[in-house]
Amino acid sequence: MAGIGRGDGQGPAVGKLESQIYCIKYTLFCFNVVLWLFGVSVFALCLWICIEPGFNEWMSILELQQYFIGIYIILIGSIGIMIVAFLGCGSALMENVFLLYVFIASQIASFVFGLVGACVVLDFSTYDSSIQPLIRNVIYRLINNPQHEGSREILRMVQEGIGCCGADGPMDYINLNKPLPSECRDSVTGNAYFHGCVDELTWFLEAKTGWLAGIVLASCMICVINAVMSLVLIQAVRKEEEESIAYKN
Repeated sequence: MAGIGRGDGQGPAVGKLESQIYCIKYTLFCFNVVLWLFGVSVFALCLWICIEPGFNEWMSILELQQYFIGIYIILIGSIGIMIVAFLGCGSALMENVFLLYVFIASQIASFVFGLVGACVVLDFSTYDSSIQPLIRNVIYRLINNPQHEGSREILRMVQEGIGCCGADGPMDYINLNKPLPSECRDSVTGNAYFHGCVDELTWFLEAKTGWLAGIVLASCMICVINAVMSLVLIQAVRKEEEESIAYKN
């Protein structure tokens, strides 16, 4: 004897599948809401870094525009994440198999885009990364060009503003037979700053982009979860259709 479903002519197996589908699709909906919030947060952080007063000027003066490559990649990716999050919500609620496949493809693309962006950002903003040789070359060039007023002013601004001395420390001036400038000394103690501008600038950039990279990597993890859950939802929807047809026959 056929079992009684939910009162709509469906068997118990189909009714159980519908309950599972309901659970999966609303869980997927919640994950997409979280992903959208992450996308908004990443977009806001990237925008803040790009338009922060003074920061762009500093990076331009020090010729460190490579730092922004990863920021721009992530900025574009965050816009895509906000869009595909809506696609994920709609495809899950409608149980549309085609849209779910499109959503899975978009999640894979978002994962790759986010991972690349995070790697580039970290490669140009962390200790022992590609940004340090660039900073070192700029500082050495400024130290070796004291007769140029612009170079002296830039070096003074960097060393006073960040609290650093030379590229790798006060020994840079001694090794180059240059006098130690007053901005290399702490205004309170009079002692020379221990750390060079390479380390101090790197730590400054690392603190600025650490949270950004963390949120992006968390978003990548959610993209993987969304893709897997979408595949599960597709299989459940198809199985429900098969069970429904078999029950009717």
